[in-house]
Amino acid sequence: MQINLLGPFVAHEQQTSILPTAAKPRQILALLALQANQMVTVPTLMEEIWGEEPPRTATTTLQTYILQLRRRLATAFGTDQRSAAKGILVTRHGGYLLDVQPGEVDSSEFERILGLGQAALTAGDDATASLLLGQALKLWRGPALVDVQVGRVLEIEVLRLEEARLGALEGRVAADLRLGRHANLLSELTVLSARHPMHEGLHAQFMLAQYRSGRSWQALETYQRLRSTLIAELGIEPSARLQRLHIALLGADPRLDLVDDEPMLELHRVVG
Repeated sequence: MQINLLGPFVAHEQQTSILPTAAKPRQILALLALQANQMVTVPTLMEEIWGEEPPRTATTTLQTYILQLRRRLATAFGTDQRSAAKGILVTRHGGYLLDVQPGEVDSSEFERILGLGQAALTAGDDATASLLLGQALKLWRGPALVDVQVGRVLEIEVLRLEEARLGALEGRVAADLRLGRHANLLSELTVLSARHPMHEGLHAQFMLAQYRSGRSWQALETYQRLRSTLIAELGIEPSARLQRLHIALLGADPRLDLVDDEPMLELHRVVG
């Protein structure tokens, strides 16, 4: 089986699509896949597809949706293994579980590789961290569940995944900065800072990459653009760490030329 959630929803078993066309069964399959190998309770499934006001027939209707999903699985398996569908979409006391193998759900694989990459980053193995975090990010083909109608439960899951994706990006950029790849990061960080106009971490990395690439004036412009946005949108100044970086840039602090420190750690050392 292969289920892809990090972009358009794709689900195949033995090269046959098991993806429902109806909105609510798609939601159920997406939620079960996101919680693969863990039981999702009936109340959670009901909250996802009906919110706070499930119909009186909710239990029966949910069972019907599960049956429809099993039929799609059975069709994919063929006549010889139709009973296997119940072994994949498993009924548990109080809920349901999607039994999958490692690597079959892209969101789970993303989180696994992300964990390895973050561990390498913490250990100071920047080359490995950059490689692993880059591999994790390549699993994304667009916004998570971009073509799925999401309820309250899936909405939280999508936000969690998008935040994890942003964390992976920051981590990979931090590793690349420490590896001296600042010039190669400029175009990517130009796009990222435009997409996230109030994200201080990405702007700090962009400023550092610009400074190390001999573009100190652009780094100062990036700071002023971020500051103007924060004041206009939120009525706040940049954080103390960003202000320290700004001061360091103005003074051409030689510690900013180091390539073996993570940007946010440097901000503390600048005034240490």
